[in-house]
Amino acid sequence: MVTTPVTSITFEEYLTYDHGNDFHYELVDGKLELMNPPTIQHFLIVDFLDTALKAEIKRCNSTWLCFRESGVRTGRNKSGLTDVCVVTLEQARELLNASAVFESPPLLIVKVVSPESVKRDYRHKRSEYAALEVPEYWIVDPIESKISVLLLEDGFYEKTVFTATSQIGSRTFPELAIAVDQVFTAGNMSQGS
Repeated sequence: MVTTPVTSITFEEYLTYDHGNDFHYELVDGKLELMNPPTIQHFLIVDFLDTALKAEIKRCNSTWLCFRESGVRTGRNKSGLTDVCVVTLEQARELLNASAVFESPPLLIVKVVSPESVKRDYRHKRSEYAALEVPEYWIVDPIESKISVLLLEDGFYEKTVFTATSQIGSRTFPELAIAVDQVFTAGNMSQGS
């Protein structure tokens, strides 16, 4: 069993803290919270979406960048890890030689739900990202075979749920042509993905 090495830590200490292992931690109210290692399904879904978003950024000739597992500061002593996030070139330049923890809101954050992250991804992250004013947040749920796209409207998220063969509707990427089934097919290592 892995124990968290410290009991209390500030955001600034979190940025440079060496926990002496390869595990990933989020900072939750000044405490390091160990994230369970992802499943292969999780990695495949993240890879599919990362590749698709990067291709769309290139197709649109945009200066945006897409990153995996970057951090986002969500409070005084809080920082979470994204599965995929899209940021501006300026946001990335600010962190060029620093820990990849964005303090300004990314354009888009994607989280892939795992059995132990359901409450965190649907409730806690939703309120944290809304407070940070992240304009678009996707909750990719392989357990329920659905993708929830949350768009920020007047400080609150309006949610649209996409399933099966429906195309994911995105304000950030209005011409993106990905069906929900394609995402989960990639995660299940099925042919034709």
